[in-house]
Amino acid sequence: MVAPSSKEVFIQGVTHEGRTFRPSDWAERLAGVMSQFRPGGARTSPGSHLGYSPWCLPTALNGVKCVVVHRDLQDHEPMAWDFVMNFAKDNGLQVVEACLLPDPKA
Repeated sequence: MVAPSSKEVFIQGVTHEGRTFRPSDWAERLAGVMSQFRPGGARTSPGSHLGYSPWCLPTALNGVKCVVVHRDLQDHEPMAWDFVMNFAKDNGLQVVEACLLPDPKA
């Protein structure tokens, strides 16, 4: 299990054996499933399902697909947190503590 010393964990699209996880859109799918879990609860306004939750965002780092999961999800929706962490565990994905830094302004 991941020790809670950072605000975010990264689920990386690489297995513990070093293989790339498939399908290639796994991060977007996982974040899409988690889109309803957000600050203030699920939104019912038209089109609200089209955006990702700020607590679970797909990204790529150095060419590796990842999902950044914010620890606030664990506090507000423990079952949703367990779902994403169990997804990583069940699929043998690498999970690391990290902090997503904003892009530097040019």
